Amino acid sequence: MDVATILGLVTGLSMVIAAMVFGGDTLPLMHLPSLLITFGGTLAAVLIHFPFKRVVSAFAIARKCFFNTLPEPSEVVSKFQKFATITRRNGLLELENLVSEESDPFVRLGLELTAGSGDAASLKAALEREITAIEHRHLSGRKLFETMASAAPAWGMLGTLIGLVQMLRSLDDPRQIGSGLAVALLTTLYGALFANLFCIPLAGKLETRHAEEVVVRHVMTEGFLALLEENTPGVIEERLRAWVPPQQRAETFADQARAA
Repeated sequence: MDVATILGLVTGLSMVIAAMVFGGDTLPLMHLPSLLITFGGTLAAVLIHFPFKRVVSAFAIARKCFFNTLPEPSEVVSKFQKFATITRRNGLLELENLVSEESDPFVRLGLELTAGSGDAASLKAALEREITAIEHRHLSGRKLFETMASAAPAWGMLGTLIGLVQMLRSLDDPRQIGSGLAVALLTTLYGALFANLFCIPLAGKLETRHAEEVVVRHVMTEGFLALLEENTPGVIEERLRAWVPPQQRAETFADQARAA
């Protein structure tokens, strides 16, 4: 669970709700037709812009904003040191027995290819194709939220224009002008809130998650190439430690040395 994402959303919503409560009556800020125009219009724009299957898959990718299942680079180094110990003892074919123990599809693929392939170029090409496919899926999810971020304020403004037209039709009754103008502005509020509290931050978090995953996948690729060359655990550590942030290296590798 990504605490930062949850905390950010809760904090933003809390501040908005608090401003509504302390600013006076909150009931006028809840208007169903304005909600329908803003969110219904945004959803319609997304469905027109993207195929339905892509919309569904993109929302599934958005779960990465709330759940971080990727290991740290230091954890990947430790994992590949264990793989190296096994292969030094029992050979590369022993990696096939580890496939069923791994939940990560990328790691499973790498283990299968390393155990069954003696060609480093083919192994690297296959893993890089997998990374390219991952990048494409992540881009689809990010583009969807970016489209929503641009569509929501526009539909909010459209709702405001509809409300203003309806208000102007009742100029002969000055008592309705104030309430009509307030309702007209609500769609702009909903659109701006939805875009800036949800869509834009989630698109940014997906971009951050993408960058993190690409780094981890490259570390794994280098690790599988090192295994194929039958490097020792110590050599694998030296090859992969460059991917570990400097502030984590001393602690990580000191812990490994004490464990050894």
